[in-house]
Amino acid sequence: MPAEIERVFLLRAVPDPLPAGEVWRIEQGYLPAAAGTDPTQLEGRLRRVEHADGRVEHVHTLKRGLGLVREEVERTIDAATFAREWPRTAGRRLSKIRTRIAEGDHTWEVDRFLTLPVALAECELPSPDAPLAIPAWLAPFIEREVTEEPAFRNSELARRAGLLGGAR
Repeated sequence: MPAEIERVFLLRAVPDPLPAGEVWRIEQGYLPAAAGTDPTQLEGRLRRVEHADGRVEHVHTLKRGLGLVREEVERTIDAATFAREWPRTAGRRLSKIRTRIAEGDHTWEVDRFLTLPVALAECELPSPDAPLAIPAWLAPFIEREVTEEPAFRNSELARRAGLLGGAR
């Protein structure tokens, strides 16, 4: 599987105003773990992304591992496949508004969750030891880095939202 190298930061609040960026509305749900697999090690996700221009994209993703470096495989699926599989994610869903902001050689993604009072910023890197400068517009809003904290993985946030009755 290809690697995803990503640092994640818990925010006190979403910066207001955010720098100009691409805004996505995302609905995502997590598939139940297959028998015999550790759900903390392998997760399957369905995602519906509505872009600012109205275009809608459906994606199925598999992720393996924890922390900074994870294996990730994504594939585009059609709307009918998404609709057929979506019910399997019941109780493990979340909704968020993502703003993608180019900053130098990086793209920051700021997520405001609609199903929980949480905001995260994340940035993908080319290698685990790549330097990452925190932009001036973001630094005052960072509570702490949560890259290695499983409680802030989207799959865990989706599970918590499901327990609260969010993102049906």
